[in-house]
Amino acid sequence: MFRFDDDLKVYLHRAPVDFRLNINGLATLVQQALGLDPFAACVYVFSNRRRDRVKILGWDRNGFWLLLKRLEEDRFIWPSETAAPTLTVEQLHWLLEGIDIGVVQRHPQRMYQHAG
Repeated sequence: MFRFDDDLKVYLHRAPVDFRLNINGLATLVQQALGLDPFAACVYVFSNRRRDRVKILGWDRNGFWLLLKRLEEDRFIWPSETAAPTLTVEQLHWLLEGIDIGVVQRHPQRMYQHAG
């Protein structure tokens, strides 16, 4: 599977998009609907209405790249409207694997002092 760097910013477009949109159309959507810079060092995630396809748009130094994942029988579990519009790279990988990121919770990070 394709893996992203852990420090990459991931932005989620909540509403379904028309998957006939190409790179230029998605870049315009990033700028107008999300109010973000499509040339930033991050990725933008889009889904179609049936949630069986995901497109990921990103800029890399001198050009855009576009990833598409199509599920044959299953559906992506899209985060709810109340969830944050940004994801961690780990959450993006979970989303692409079919894990419901709305119910996954990590243990809190603990800070211990030395005993002794």
